[in-house]
Amino acid sequence: MKANIGIGDKERESLGRILNVLLADEFVLYTKTRRFHWNVVGSDFSELHKFFEGQYEALNEVVDDVAERARALDVISAGSLSEFLELTRLKEDAGKNPDAPGMLAALLADHEAVVRSLRKDLETADKLGDTGTNDFLTGLMEQHEKTAWMLRSYLR
Repeated sequence: MKANIGIGDKERESLGRILNVLLADEFVLYTKTRRFHWNVVGSDFSELHKFFEGQYEALNEVVDDVAERARALDVISAGSLSEFLELTRLKEDAGKNPDAPGMLAALLADHEAVVRSLRKDLETADKLGDTGTNDFLTGLMEQHEKTAWMLRSYLR
């Protein structure tokens, strides 16, 4: 049955594209954070291992929420690694394992990139008349801003 939620088909498709690209970004960031959790070494190992764990657990929830927001709009959510790598706006840096400050800096750059992208996505969602997605994206942006602040604090 077709969704009848007050948003036209073309608008829902556009919103779905935004959400699937965001889903890819969130999944790549989740994976990178998890990789850093596994591979961090050094005198701050214990603290950073736990810090990264908290971050990837939060991102795991975000990934699910983004996919479910797309489904609420009756749009199919991306769900394969190849789709995520094709859609993401983030760089993966496969095979590179930076030191702890490099890990923090890489995650900071990604969270800030997501914030910048979300600001543009919010403008589009607003133009498409979807207050629900706009509110959802605003909440995500605030989460990424807070995480970026924490990462910057580690690096100072």
